[in-house]
Amino acid sequence: MNIRKALLAVTALAASGLLSLATVGTARADAGDEGRLLLATQVLEQIQGMPDQRIPDYLLARAYGIAVLPNVTKVAFIFGGRYGRGVLVVRKTLNSPWSNPAFITLAGGSWGLQIGAQSSDIVLVFTTKEGIEGITGGKLTLGADASVAAGPVGRQGSAATDINFGAEIYSYARTRGLFAGIALDGSVIRIDSGDNARFYGRSDVSASDIFAGTAPTAPPAAQRFLVHLAQVTGSSVRGAAAPQAGTAAGSAPAPQPPAQVPRSYPLQDQSASSAPPP
Repeated sequence: MNIRKALLAVTALAASGLLSLATVGTARADAGDEGRLLLATQVLEQIQGMPDQRIPDYLLARAYGIAVLPNVTKVAFIFGGRYGRGVLVVRKTLNSPWSNPAFITLAGGSWGLQIGAQSSDIVLVFTTKEGIEGITGGKLTLGADASVAAGPVGRQGSAATDINFGAEIYSYARTRGLFAGIALDGSVIRIDSGDNARFYGRSDVSASDIFAGTAPTAPPAAQRFLVHLAQVTGSSVRGAAAPQAGTAAGSAPAPQPPAQVPRSYPLQDQSASSAPPP
């Protein structure tokens, strides 16, 4: 009887923890989608500014998709739960510009000897088109629908053991300043239809529309995020024509110069089968 009471108490505490996760997630959504894009931009800049812990350049150069989820919350008491919101961008080829961002959620649970709470910034790097195509349908279970592995980091990442990119997704987490690979098997990524509808101003907008560029024009916050993403991945920026300030009403806008391509380093060899540089 005492054991049963203890199990019931643990279950109640776990349920309370997961409810807290949902409440925190809702509060963050209310804080503004543009604010989430700003946080995601800051996460990328800060992580790639750490030479000893950054995501290796050769891995980013071979990415078909990148997800950034700032402030993912984990609460655990025997049974644990992880929940967070973020953004996902994709590209058709390794030379293509990144798509506009789609909002996503990540949720997962775990069982074992664990207790406490923490917040982490999570980054997922998709190295195959199949992994991206899976999430476009609405959700993707890491480890089941697509293989996931803790990603290599820093200078030692250049000598990673998995040089053939055996995993479809590489996962990272930054907690209390430490950035390292993380195991996320069983976690579920979902397209956040509500946030996408609010951000793009159309109730029926889909992830496919966003990734294909047929969704309505994204707010400026999305372009700022894409510029920073292009800088850390050495890729091109998806440009959008805009009228110049001071153009007279009714007059034809002045021709726009070709979009510049910011680069932080030369693009690595695009062959996924080649080994990373020494």
